[in-house]
Amino acid sequence: MHAEIGVFGGSGLYELLDDVEEVEVETPFGAPSAPPVLGAIGGKRVAFLPRHGRRHELPPAQINYRANVWAFRELGVRRIIGPCASGALRADLGLGEFVVCDQFVDRTAGRKDTFYEGPETTHVSAADPYCPDLRRILVETAGELGIPARDGGTVEVIQGPRFSTNAESAWFQRMGWDVINMTAYPECHLARELELCYATIAMVTDYDVGVEGSEPVSADRVVEVFTGNNAKLRELLFAAIPKIGPQPDDICANALRGARL
Repeated sequence: MHAEIGVFGGSGLYELLDDVEEVEVETPFGAPSAPPVLGAIGGKRVAFLPRHGRRHELPPAQINYRANVWAFRELGVRRIIGPCASGALRADLGLGEFVVCDQFVDRTAGRKDTFYEGPETTHVSAADPYCPDLRRILVETAGELGIPARDGGTVEVIQGPRFSTNAESAWFQRMGWDVINMTAYPECHLARELELCYATIAMVTDYDVGVEGSEPVSADRVVEVFTGNNAKLRELLFAAIPKIGPQPDDICANALRGARL
């Protein structure tokens, strides 16, 4: 079983691929959220894995991110796209708008966020955490399709499952961060530790509490907007994935160079 490209998904993306084959993958870190499914998009072999499980049974902090990323690598995946529902920390971001992030801020706690727990000490840089080539493909393709997508932005990742307090949200907004999410970390950095390419598409499903002129965030509102924009996200993925070539000799592929002491 082999795939070139991997897609992690959340609510509403479980049926991304048609005519699929489900495969069991064992990892040193336990079982992934669900067995990956393999299919094809535009001649590319694609693996899809619902990060929250088949029935959305795994809250953000209980997802086995290490097993999920490892499972993709076992299938031969070198390039990963991880769409995620996100709240806006800025009033000028529209509901349903996409942000192809170039930075993250980690505010999670206690998550297993490294494959390198010793005895060899390994420090993988996170200065530029997302693959520049995948980001370019996603932004350019969105422009060709007329899909609103911002080139760059910072996703602030909270532990969940609760949403922000007013005080927390005011702080995040003062820091100038753009969107807020519960699953964007450590997925992206674990991919970098395995020298895999990774890019995210943060889809604005709501406004974080306290954002001027917005209603307070609710789970119902998130699902409503995400469901309504699922076709747009699918359109972007199906147009972008055929353009994704082999992994280039970039910061992703060379992440371990000079990282070990």
